[in-house]
Amino acid sequence: MLHAAELPVPEEYATQVAQDANTLLAKVAGYLKPEDLPLLEAAFKFSAECHKTQLRKSGEPYITHPLAVADILADHHLDAQALMAAFLHDTMEDTGVTKIELTERFGKPIADLVDGLSKLEKLEFQSKEEAQAENFRKMLMAMARDVRVILVKLADRLHNMRTLSHMREDKQKRIAAETLEIYAPIANRIGLHAIYQELEDWSFKYLHPMRYEVLGKALKSARGNRREVVSKILDAIKHKLGEVNVEATVYGREKHLASIYKKMQEKHLSFSEVLDIYGFRVIVKDVSTCYLALGTLHGLYKPRPGTFKDYIAIPKPNGYQSLHTALSGPYGTPIEVQIRTHNMHKVAQAGVASHWMYKSGDDGVSDVQQKTHQWLQSLLEIQSMSGDSVEFLEHIKVDLFPGEVYVFTPKGKILTLPQGASAVDFAYAVHSDIGNRCIAVRINYDLMPLRTTLKTGDQVEIITAITARPNPSWLNFVMTGKARSHIRHFLKTMRYEEAVTLGERMLNQSVRALMNQATELPAEAWDRYLKENAPSRRDEVLADIGLGKRLGVVVGQRLLTLAGLLLEGEANSGPILIRGTEGVTVQFSRCCNPIPGDPIIGLIKQGQGLAIHTHDCPQVVGRNSKFDPDKLLEVEWDVPIGKLFDVQIKVLAMNERGALAEIAASISDAAANIENVRMDKDGDGGDRYTEISFTVQVENRQHLARVMQALRSLERVVRIHRLKGINSHS
Repeated sequence: MLHAAELPVPEEYATQVAQDANTLLAKVAGYLKPEDLPLLEAAFKFSAECHKTQLRKSGEPYITHPLAVADILADHHLDAQALMAAFLHDTMEDTGVTKIELTERFGKPIADLVDGLSKLEKLEFQSKEEAQAENFRKMLMAMARDVRVILVKLADRLHNMRTLSHMREDKQKRIAAETLEIYAPIANRIGLHAIYQELEDWSFKYLHPMRYEVLGKALKSARGNRREVVSKILDAIKHKLGEVNVEATVYGREKHLASIYKKMQEKHLSFSEVLDIYGFRVIVKDVSTCYLALGTLHGLYKPRPGTFKDYIAIPKPNGYQSLHTALSGPYGTPIEVQIRTHNMHKVAQAGVASHWMYKSGDDGVSDVQQKTHQWLQSLLEIQSMSGDSVEFLEHIKVDLFPGEVYVFTPKGKILTLPQGASAVDFAYAVHSDIGNRCIAVRINYDLMPLRTTLKTGDQVEIITAITARPNPSWLNFVMTGKARSHIRHFLKTMRYEEAVTLGERMLNQSVRALMNQATELPAEAWDRYLKENAPSRRDEVLADIGLGKRLGVVVGQRLLTLAGLLLEGEANSGPILIRGTEGVTVQFSRCCNPIPGDPIIGLIKQGQGLAIHTHDCPQVVGRNSKFDPDKLLEVEWDVPIGKLFDVQIKVLAMNERGALAEIAASISDAAANIENVRMDKDGDGGDRYTEISFTVQVENRQHLARVMQALRSLERVVRIHRLKGINSHS
C-alpha cells in the first residue's frame, strides 16, 4: 500500500496519485504473482523520485503519465516487466538515468525495454525527419526483439493523445499526424483494435477539429432518430437465431467518428447518406455455428452482392477472424454484421496482447502470435536491406496497409498482400531469391506482365532464370516494403561495385596526371590515408570518387604526398576511356545524347557518378552552365564500343500515303533500330508536309551518318537533321 506522504509529488496531488497507484496495484493483483507486486511498487517509487521536479503541460506531476500508461497496459493484463517498463519508460530520456543503473536496479530485460522506448536525443542528425526516422527504426527494431516495446509505446501514445489539449495547436497537429501515419496503423497491424480506433478518433479531432465537432453532433442526433430501427433489427436477429436454436450474444455497435469520416471521404457522401453508422456483432460458440448463423441471417435479410468476406477461412495478417456480411434491412437500411466465436472475439479485441490476457492455449491466440512474429521478422529483414533510417521508415509505412488481397501459390498456399500489389511483390513474398530472379509470371495459367496488379483468388506462378536480376523500373509499381527494400539493396550493391571500378580508373588518371606517368601507390600510403579519413576500406574511397563524393585529384595528391612521391611541376592529364558498358555510375546525358565519335566531356555529379556530355552541350559549357568547371574531366571514347546508343533525328517529309513505311524501311536497311517515332503536321507547310521524329539506335557517329545519307536519298524526304536538347535534364 502506497501512502501520499511518502510520494515526492506536490501536496495537492499526493492523495490522488497514491489512490490511483493503489487502485492499479489492486487491479494487477488479480492476475500477477504476489511476489511481483513489491517489484512494481519499487519501480513506481523510483520513477516518482526521478520525475519529482517535472510537471506535465497540464500542471500535474509528471508521474501521473507513467501511472496512466501502466493502467492502460494492466487492462490488457501485461506482465510485471512490461508494467515496470511503463513506470520507467521516460526515465532514461528525461531524467538522465542510465541503462546501466536500470540494469543494476531492475534487471536487464526491463532495462532493454526502457532503452527500446528511449529516443536518441544525444546523436546529431541532418534534419528532424532523419532524427524521427532513426528513432522509429530504433523502436521498431526493439519491438522485433520484444513485442512488449510497442505495446508500452502505444499505451504511452494513447495517454498523450488523451491529454493533447494542453499542447500548442501546431504541436497538436504534428503529433496527431504522426499518430495517424504510424502508431494507429501499427496498432491495427498487431490487432489492438480498440487502441487503433481511439488513436484514429483523437487524431481526427486534432487534425480537423471543426469537422470532428460537427460530425459528433450529427452522430449524437442520429442516435435518437435511429434507436427504434436498431432495436427492431436486434430483436429480429435474436428471434431468427433462436428459431434455429443458435445460442448467440448479439449487440449493436456504433462506428467511431474517424471511420464514418473516412467513408464519407472515400465515397463522397454527406453524413445523412451514411446509413450504416451502426453495425451488429453476433458471437457464437464454435466455427460451424458461425456459418449456420450466417445462413440464417441471409434468410432473414437479403445479402448485398459482393460484400461477403470470410476472414475465418482466410484470416487477416494480424490474426483477425470473423465472417463479414452486409444485408438490406428494414426500409432498405444497410446492415453490417460480424459473426465470430468467443475466442475470435478475444483476439479481435486484444490482438497480440491476447497472449497475456487469455493464456488458454487456443488456436486463435497462438495464430495471432505466429503472424505477429512473422511480421516482426520481416522488419528485421527490411532493416538489413535498407540503406538508412528514412528509407527503412518509408518501407514500413508501405507495409502498414489498410486492405489486403489473398492469392494462391501453385501448391495452394495462401499469401496475403496489400491492395495494389503486383506479381513482383508476390515473388518477393515467396522468397527474396525468387523476387531477384523473376522474369515472367503466369496468373490463372495465363502469361501476364510482371507489373500486373493481383486480385483476391488469383493463382500466381513465378518463372525465374538464374541469370536474371532486379529491374530498376520495378520500383515504379511494387507495393510491399520487402520488395522495395530488396530491389533497392540489389541496385545499390551493383552501383557500389561499378562505382569502385570507375573510381579506381579516375584515381589512376589523376595519379598519372600528377606524376606524368603511371605510378603504383604503395600500401603504406593507403594505410596512412585511411587512418586520416572516415572510410575504413580502400573500396569505400574508390566508390566515393566514382560517385563524385571525392575528387580523384585531391585523393591522388594526398596519397602521393604520404608516399613521398609527389613531384613539383605541371602535370599532363590523361583522358578516361568510355566504353559505353560501365553501368549506372556512367550516365549518357539525355540533354545532348552523345554517341561514339562525338567529342565528349565528363562531369562529376555528387552522389551519381560520371555524366557524359557532348563537348558543346549548353548544360555544361557556356553562359547557361550551372556546373563547377573543376568537376569537368577529360574523357574519350574507347574502341571498340560494345553497345548501341539512342539518338534523335527529325525528318520533314511529303505528307503522302506510304511515306512513313518507306522511311522506316530505309532506316532498317541501314542496320539501325527504331526505338520510338512521333508524327506532327508541319505548321508552315499545312497539309503538304509532315514532321516525323525518330529515336534510332546506332553504333556511332559514322553509323548515324550512313542512316541520314540513306534518308536524304529518298524523294519524299525534304529535310533531315539530328536533334539535341529534347530533354533539358541531364
